[in-house]
Amino acid sequence: MLTRPPVIAEVTAHKQSPREIDPLPLIASRMSRLGTENAFKLGDDIQRCVDRGMDVIRFNLGAPDFRSAPHLNRVAGKALDAGRSGYCDPAGIFPFRQAIADHVRRTRGIDVTPDRVVVTPGAKPPIGYTVQTYVDKGDEVIYPSPGFPIYESWVRFVGAVPVPLSLSADRNFAFTADDLAALITERTKLIILCSPSNPTGGVLSRDELAGIAALVRERCRPDARIYSDEIYEQILFDGLEHESIVSHPGMPERTLLASGHSKGFAMTGWRLGWTVLPTEEEAAIFKRININIMSCVPPFLQEAGVAAYEDPASAREVRRMVDAFERRRNWIVPALNAIPGVRCRKPKGAFYVFPDVSGVCERLGVYEACETIHKGGRGPQTTPAGMLQMFLLYRYGVATMDRASFGTIGAEGQDFLRLSIANGMEDIRRGVARMAEAANDTRGFAEFVQSDDGSALFG
Repeated sequence: MLTRPPVIAEVTAHKQSPREIDPLPLIASRMSRLGTENAFKLGDDIQRCVDRGMDVIRFNLGAPDFRSAPHLNRVAGKALDAGRSGYCDPAGIFPFRQAIADHVRRTRGIDVTPDRVVVTPGAKPPIGYTVQTYVDKGDEVIYPSPGFPIYESWVRFVGAVPVPLSLSADRNFAFTADDLAALITERTKLIILCSPSNPTGGVLSRDELAGIAALVRERCRPDARIYSDEIYEQILFDGLEHESIVSHPGMPERTLLASGHSKGFAMTGWRLGWTVLPTEEEAAIFKRININIMSCVPPFLQEAGVAAYEDPASAREVRRMVDAFERRRNWIVPALNAIPGVRCRKPKGAFYVFPDVSGVCERLGVYEACETIHKGGRGPQTTPAGMLQMFLLYRYGVATMDRASFGTIGAEGQDFLRLSIANGMEDIRRGVARMAEAANDTRGFAEFVQSDDGSALFG
């Protein structure tokens, strides 16, 4: 006679009826810790304005207004026509990884082998890969604030301890080893750097990076890692050249260098990113994550990635684009500073300006409106810069990003807006003119807060 295996019999004996089982939540609790990127989230509000017939000037997205270069488009097209559209090495095709290694060797002065390079769909996935690979619950992660919001999102998602490194406009959004030293503890597992910076356009100098490297060698555990986000490496102004912490003694064996083609080569939709890892063993982990998530980046796109580094035409295209960004920066900074209540520093890199708009908030009565909403417990908690952001969008058709979109922890009392200058000069001029008009529209702001739009946004 057949009998049940003991384990199955035991489980069956303790099986509860459906009514006795505690209900399980549909969504895992960790999802409540996953943040977002408001530059995309704002798209719903922009579309609402467009549907009303408004002309919206989009300063919100960090996407170059240039198209990918024709010579790169041709390479991808030929590769696709030749049938190179199937699966490939999950770490990336060898010629692309070799081209990346050569690029890093030329620009950072360190030896890199293709086995330490992993290709990803854009330069955003390596942030999550890094946090998941190295950071356990309770470990501390230092990251710039204001900074790319996905840093803070991933740190909170894995249950690590977020440690924001506050950047000040008074110091051009740079920092020194002394600033970093105050945050390092025995629990520091990961330090995130971003230079040139999103959203501030701040740039770390070679001397500042040397000091940071010396501090890391002296104070950090050997198994701590640096994540150096260098996606804006080609976009520098005033004759500056890109500097990387990986170029300093003791740093190649501690640093994950991440970059890609979205910004400098205007290839945002191509989703070509990459990371150089300290060891082949660590690169193998990133490759395994690729396998688990998306298998591989399409090979025909990677062939264009090779050409971006090896074809001399690429450097000319990059220079043309960066020169345009610099001309726009040189116009918009004084134009913003001419608006009463706006103070804007001149960024050294990337394609953003990050003006302090606290004076405008004061002139329009934003602080009082925000305080009234919070005291009354109405709607979601917002910031003065967030209220100003929505006023500019819904009443003047200017889409910007507020300070809290770039890290919420420690953002209180910092009223800045980020404007992307990846727009044509005509749109930039029109957008700044609208902002100047809005800065004096006290009555219009008061009406906006009490309007249906204001009630929907702020309760």
